[in-house]
Amino acid sequence: MADHQQLAKSFEGIGEEYDRYRPGFPDAAADAILPERVGAVLDLGAGTGKFTELLVSRADRVAAVEPSVAMLDVLRAKLPGVEALAGGAESIPLPDGSMDAVTVAQAFHWFDRDAACAEIRRVLVPGGVLGLLWNHSDPTCAWDRACHRVAHPAVSDDADATTSAAADELPGFVFDHRSEIAWSERIARGDYVRRWLTVSSFLAADEATRSSMVTELDRILDADPETAGRDEFVLPIVTDVFVYRADAA
Repeated sequence: MADHQQLAKSFEGIGEEYDRYRPGFPDAAADAILPERVGAVLDLGAGTGKFTELLVSRADRVAAVEPSVAMLDVLRAKLPGVEALAGGAESIPLPDGSMDAVTVAQAFHWFDRDAACAEIRRVLVPGGVLGLLWNHSDPTCAWDRACHRVAHPAVSDDADATTSAAADELPGFVFDHRSEIAWSERIARGDYVRRWLTVSSFLAADEATRSSMVTELDRILDADPETAGRDEFVLPIVTDVFVYRADAA
């Protein structure tokens, strides 16, 4: 099994595939973090801008920091008005106190938590907002949960380990609130399978293992009555949002 660092690095070579097949985020998730317009917001670990695009109408200035050049290229082409910078969460290329809010979508679990929190706190104004969010499978959707276990066999039916990175207490921050947003999207079966091919465990696997994992996805989709024989289906998704305030001290 690939270690945490190898899994994180597996994203470095993809960009267009990630942007095409990964789900976006509901407007309600952005509203939960930024209910009112702000002066400046940073999307950290922005990827191809799947969440960044929701911030453009909610701030006068939007910056995006991402270590993958391939993903930044897609973000820059898609969102030319965003200040896109190469960098990581542990060394953010922005001045002290320059941001009113920082968002981290689908990425905080990859960070060195304490180092990242120190850097996020540094670039935020006192009392600034930190919003962490993740999409995950709806526990009521048996076929998607079964596919999820193919990619993440260590994750139980009742827990998604990625959101465990969002502890109630983060150094330098005060927990404000959590929102759980249920939504759905219509997706073609082929695109659903290709989406899994952009997940770290698939990217890091050798060719034989990856092929076996895809075969198992197909077996699940062929067997479940909600997906068997269908070229397209409705996929329920849950977005968890955790909101914090920077300690004013």
